[in-house]
Amino acid sequence: MHSIGEMARDSGLGVSALRFYDRAGVLVPAWVDPVSGYRWYEPEQLEEARLLARLRRAGMPLADIRLVLAGWGGADMELVRGLLQAHLRRLELGLSDARSEFSTLRALLDHRETAPMTSLHTATATARFSVPAPELAAALDAVRFAAGTDAELPMLGGILFDIEGELLRLVATDRYRMAVAGARTTGHGEPRTQVVVPLPLADAMRALLTGDEPAGLIVDGDRVTLETGDRQVAGQSLGGEFPDYRRLVHLPAGRRARVETAAFRQALETGPVRASETRERDGEPYDLSVLRVVEDGTVIVCDDGDDDQNNVAVNREFLLHALTAGARHELILEVGAPTAPLAIRRPDDEDAFSLLMPVRLEG
Repeated sequence: MHSIGEMARDSGLGVSALRFYDRAGVLVPAWVDPVSGYRWYEPEQLEEARLLARLRRAGMPLADIRLVLAGWGGADMELVRGLLQAHLRRLELGLSDARSEFSTLRALLDHRETAPMTSLHTATATARFSVPAPELAAALDAVRFAAGTDAELPMLGGILFDIEGELLRLVATDRYRMAVAGARTTGHGEPRTQVVVPLPLADAMRALLTGDEPAGLIVDGDRVTLETGDRQVAGQSLGGEFPDYRRLVHLPAGRRARVETAAFRQALETGPVRASETRERDGEPYDLSVLRVVEDGTVIVCDDGDDDQNNVAVNREFLLHALTAGARHELILEVGAPTAPLAIRRPDDEDAFSLLMPVRLEG
């Protein structure tokens, strides 16, 4: 018998993926320990798991995978061949359509690049200003979790420092979530200045922000410096375009519900979850929490069979990260349509909030 860890190692499917395919009835373990719930697999199931991994990497729908696995060991393989060929045709048609759309998009992009473009408002002269160290530290803590790590999108691998007037806004996003926080500034006499601070430099800045004295920020072209007392850290900013976050945070009003953070966290950690079939996170399903604001204004974590049309599904791990970054005993959840982002807000600070992209529920 293979343990679930051994199956994950030898098949190319992660442990969370194996759990998902068990719940979906696609690859059910041969035996489950009734006490610990630990899954065990027969040796011959390893071939099925490897086949399943290949089919998922090829993007085959789960309904077709069930049929392929059911017919794989049979004498008549005609159904399997037909399913594989049909999926290949779908991929080829989809690729043809995608090539046509991308050709159009490239032409539009070439046209835009020849027209005047608005880039980050990097200071043409050296911009110097100060910010309370505790406020800058809190703002970094509030947004750091949402920064991107995708090497294909290096401009998202940092934190946007947006300085305008007497307010510094920090923004981070990895496409699936966004976090915004603010801090007061003094001495910024320049026009609006924006610079993207790479994560290693942002982390080094956070390590210096241990006191209560004001910290000095200097933006000189693409060089950013933070000074606290007699200590200093500096580095190069990131190039490229950062998303216009102001366009992304104007959402239709949803239902607001105040939650006690610790109790809500416990409800998420111990409550029911569903697994997403999306392959956008390292090719593996991940746990979803399905939420709804009920009539009395409270937020509930929905059971697996609850298919209310007002339910909103989000990545549970991302939501837990956002609760931690909220850093308040109470937070406000703003829940809109199932296709609208979920907002996590601080009751005492409208300039600090997180947005989580919803996840489409299968079926």
